[in-house]
Amino acid sequence: MEYNVILLLSPDKRQVLMCRRQKPPFQGLINLVGGKIRPGEDHLDAAYRELWEETSICRQDVDLAYLMRLSYPREDWILEAYGGTLKHSAAVSGEENPLLWVDVLEDFTDETRFAGRGNLQHILQYYQSMTAQGD
Repeated sequence: MEYNVILLLSPDKRQVLMCRRQKPPFQGLINLVGGKIRPGEDHLDAAYRELWEETSICRQDVDLAYLMRLSYPREDWILEAYGGTLKHSAAVSGEENPLLWVDVLEDFTDETRFAGRGNLQHILQYYQSMTAQGD
């Protein structure tokens, strides 16, 4: 099964939009927003669709960049990560999982609070280094 996660930073790049998972996997933990990629769906379109469905943020609000592809063979998961920074302040809302803004200085490797088996920190740092270089 293929999934995506979207790292969305606030316009000042000090916070990341996250959700508290209401169902497995990672139920109760804080995670990036995202979801399933439908068979035959363009993967970037899937990222924008999931972002819209879970946050009400649309393509006009952010330019998403493809960051990485992670494989979890035990679970038979492929996870694609996308990143973007909001172009302006925007209202967020979602019904699937409660949304929250989290400071980028948090310890995202803390598996008692955050989903992702420690990968959230890596995804954030990779995106920050990519945008610092002007890519």
